[in-house]
Amino acid sequence: MAKYNITEKKEKEATYRTLVNPKLMDELKEKILDAVIIQKKYKIKDYSAKQLAMDLGTNTRYISAVVNVRFHMNYTSFINKYRVEEAMSLLTDRRYQELNMEDISDMVGFSNRQSFYAAFFKVNGITPREYKLRSLTQHPALAEKPKKRGRKPSGKKKTTKHTQPKE
Repeated sequence: MAKYNITEKKEKEATYRTLVNPKLMDELKEKILDAVIIQKKYKIKDYSAKQLAMDLGTNTRYISAVVNVRFHMNYTSFINKYRVEEAMSLLTDRRYQELNMEDISDMVGFSNRQSFYAAFFKVNGITPREYKLRSLTQHPALAEKPKKRGRKPSGKKKTTKHTQPKE
């Protein structure tokens, strides 16, 4: 007799996924993309599937089904993917070089540094700090401080005409 009862795990298809009409699924996919990417709702720290469903006038099961079937991931991974992509952009942008990881994490919608690091590592296989350092070594110009924009003050003092009152 075998010591361990090991059986192959069968992948179950969630029934609600097949109940969603493919046309409705396509419509919801476009609405989800609009809300999450175009409107940048992923930057909202507590933007849940429930909130997205309310915004789109549907329910969380439909949201879950569409994200699972059309994007091949769960809702949290879907939202975090866009947060991480935004963070990658900020980490390589000279304008944001002075920000720390908590600031970047906050700007893209993560509620804490730990979840930011975990999601970033899951997507890229390296930490945000490693990503930033690698991009700086590959592109040394990124390490330069951005030049201040605007007019340079001239060396001349502004003079104003004062008219003397006539006597």
